Amino acid sequence: MTDILSHAQIWAALDALGERYGLTPSGLARKAGLDPTTFNRSKRETASGRQRWPSTESIAKVLQATGARLDEFMALVSANNGASRRNTRPLIGLAQAGAGGYFDDAGFATGAGWDEIDVLGDADEHSYALEISGDSMAPLYREGDIVIVSPAAPVRRGDRVVVKTAAGEIMAKELKRLTGRTVELRSLNPAYPDRVIPREDVSWIARILWASQ
Repeated sequence: MTDILSHAQIWAALDALGERYGLTPSGLARKAGLDPTTFNRSKRETASGRQRWPSTESIAKVLQATGARLDEFMALVSANNGASRRNTRPLIGLAQAGAGGYFDDAGFATGAGWDEIDVLGDADEHSYALEISGDSMAPLYREGDIVIVSPAAPVRRGDRVVVKTAAGEIMAKELKRLTGRTVELRSLNPAYPDRVIPREDVSWIARILWASQ
């Protein structure tokens, strides 16, 4: 094992331990008697990029709950360097996401109820997956397509984005224009009208990084 344990190694080992016992990160936390969001990927770094490490107490509770031995966990730490583990992202349906409780005020994934999906593309630590519902993004994105979204990525005119309004509506559109007063969105499906939303009525905007179709 290396002399210095990395942030990625420790989290990869926790994920690998959960997978070994058939548990998602939220399932592993629940089984250990912790808040279901304790091991969420969105909790592993702050919004400013500062790394958050799992506490020794939480690791001890995981080992006790799963029956895993300490040497078993340390073997996983040695085997995982962050690059070799499955590339997974939290997943939720676009329609379900509008119910509330799945995002913080900045659009980062939080709370319980998320599933997980394997992804092939590279994305930042804060990204997550949304399953498209409806046909407002057709023909580019159709019902059932998966888009990888990041609230940490900068947005520019022409980007495809997911927007959440203060009223709880979540929509996938193209960013037409962003001003100090309004957010102008274009529906890629011409059967749907464009939207102009006052900035104060927009909770957050997250850029669509890529899609799995």
